[in-house]
Amino acid sequence: MSDKLFGLVGYPLSHSFSKIYFEDKFRKEGLNNCKYELFELKSIDDLPELLKNNPNLMGLNVTSPYKTAIMKYVDFKTSQLQNNPATNCIKIKDQKLYAYNTDTIGFEQSLIEQTDIADIHSTLILGTGGAAISCYIVLNNHNIKTTFATRQSNSQIKETFLSKIALSSEFVNYDNLKNLEQYDLIVNATPCSMSLPPIKEFPYEKINSNHVVFDLIYNPSETFLLYKSKTQGAKTINGLNMLRYQAEASWEIWL
Repeated sequence: MSDKLFGLVGYPLSHSFSKIYFEDKFRKEGLNNCKYELFELKSIDDLPELLKNNPNLMGLNVTSPYKTAIMKYVDFKTSQLQNNPATNCIKIKDQKLYAYNTDTIGFEQSLIEQTDIADIHSTLILGTGGAAISCYIVLNNHNIKTTFATRQSNSQIKETFLSKIALSSEFVNYDNLKNLEQYDLIVNATPCSMSLPPIKEFPYEKINSNHVVFDLIYNPSETFLLYKSKTQGAKTINGLNMLRYQAEASWEIWL
């Protein structure tokens, strides 16, 4: 019996814990015929060749920068993607690609587990990419007001923003972030502090003990944003539990 292959596509992937996580899971559950690999693709257009060369590939996780770009190769979008233009989980069956999103599951479960969500009324999300939209969907479902922070102008946002349902939210440029008191929760949904420098325009000094700061990044476990937030009294959460929850949800989809 050939190995059942699963993996992660993105670029770069040196920071990823996904291979370690799934290899440990397979070992603990005695799944000796399951393998997990990291597939660094310099272009999403390399995906067809990857699929051709790995006919035993049954599922993929998808990370930055391909959560939306991969959609052009998807054959079927599941109902949960009706309002979400991004996928982070692909099931491969009969050479067809089925798109799911488990970021929403991971973010919601992690948020509920580590905060009193009833006390969160207003959120600032840093970024406007696929991860940011997944966070927005969760917060919107809990009737939490959301503002997106971006470097784009309002006219650029209306032209390029991937989520039509979120266009009713407020948008603020990083340069105009003078007051953070109105937000209970601050979510970093950008790759900044991972392989990129922190967002220089962000007013880190305005974070205080009234804030919950959730950085979706899990490696490093304490980003620059979380370090600054913790030293100023805020409750901080990294993305490790979110990774675990979304990984388990992916596995349930692939079974």
